[in-house]
Amino acid sequence: MQTILLVEDKESMAQMLKETLESEGYRVVVAGDGQEGMRQIKESHFDLVLSDLKLPKKDGIEILRITKAESPLTPVIVMTAFGTIETAVTAMKEGAFDFITKPFDTDHLLLLIRRALEAQRLHTENILLKDELASRYGMPMIIGKSRGISEVAQNVQKVAPGKTTVLLLGESGTGKELFARAIHNLSPRSPYPFVPINCAAIPRELLESELFGHEKGSFTGADAKKLGKFELADKGTIFLDEIAEMALSLQAKILRVIQEGEIERVGGVKSIKIDVRIVAASNKDIEKAVEDKMFREDLYYRLNVFPIVIPPLRERKDDIPLLAEYFINKYCVELKTGHKNISKDALDLLLNYPWKGNVRELENCIERAIILCENDVISPDHIALNQQVSVESSFRTLPMGGTLEDVAKVATRIVETQRIIRALKETKGNKSRAAETLQVSYKTLLTKIKEYGIES
Repeated sequence: MQTILLVEDKESMAQMLKETLESEGYRVVVAGDGQEGMRQIKESHFDLVLSDLKLPKKDGIEILRITKAESPLTPVIVMTAFGTIETAVTAMKEGAFDFITKPFDTDHLLLLIRRALEAQRLHTENILLKDELASRYGMPMIIGKSRGISEVAQNVQKVAPGKTTVLLLGESGTGKELFARAIHNLSPRSPYPFVPINCAAIPRELLESELFGHEKGSFTGADAKKLGKFELADKGTIFLDEIAEMALSLQAKILRVIQEGEIERVGGVKSIKIDVRIVAASNKDIEKAVEDKMFREDLYYRLNVFPIVIPPLRERKDDIPLLAEYFINKYCVELKTGHKNISKDALDLLLNYPWKGNVRELENCIERAIILCENDVISPDHIALNQQVSVESSFRTLPMGGTLEDVAKVATRIVETQRIIRALKETKGNKSRAAETLQVSYKTLLTKIKEYGIES
């Protein structure tokens, strides 16, 4: 529910407006004079301020100024019985969203309020888009049918509707942010911001300011007040990626946010109430970090209310063909290459690779393959992989399904690839000498090098 501060000294007018706004689903707080209005603004957060211009003690322009000083994104609508051009110009110069002249039609006022709140939402989103340009939202982007990924998707759907704090665990590249976005977009908070922040990517001395904002002059270089990610995420979801990298001193402040629902800007002296759902993630063993006194135990238990472990790609190989097809279609469109298919041999390479970088590594591999492929079929020589790692992993993951002939073909490919790589290393890349060592013709060696994608 959105909250409006109504600053109006005439009791009958204030009561009428309060009833009108509440009938539209808004929560309304009334202040009877300018001084009370300023106190409310300093102590609480409002989605919109509706203030009369002529007020006892402090006037509407002062209300407007203090609102913009305390909460720059909060829109202010000024009401006045003195509808002069000078009044309008002053109010708009000071940052008012609009002004309305008494007597006015309440339908017109409600329209102004809706426009102001929508403008605030779009403004907040524009601030966030300066920091991240990601456009993946919701469950449709989660590709896979394996048991592991299906269980993760089910858990996401179960936990999304509430406010429960979620801890996403998994190796780097498994798609933790994608699942965090899914939780947000399947929740009642979806109309409000989703704000991701990578705790490992920001220097520790700057992370507190990024999260909580800062007041003007709070440190060298703080030339203006800045809203932090928590304020920008109000009523929405904040995603704290790589939270295990956060300093212990800052972890204590995150704990306070969870327990009290309030923050303090750097250099600030007052608490700011916020309503934010926290989704955290880590690719580290947080329990081990707790044992090593590198992570607060009380914060861990607060975050670990609903843990979701995302399996690595090597444990969900049934999803590799689906993911490969998805990324092929994506990059064929982005790179304007026309549709391409992937050959069985190339797909076998993908299936027998350990994918230490998980889905992110697979995506990068497919993007490179699309760039390298000049025809309409992606072959093994377009797949750039660490061949030694791929070979060693293949022995452990040799498929046992299918006929004996099918298994023999894969095993032969694995053994030949390993032997050719070793021969090339021994001869320092001299293919003629390697062919002699292997007792095959030079042409046969070149054919196998290309077929197995060894040079790449």
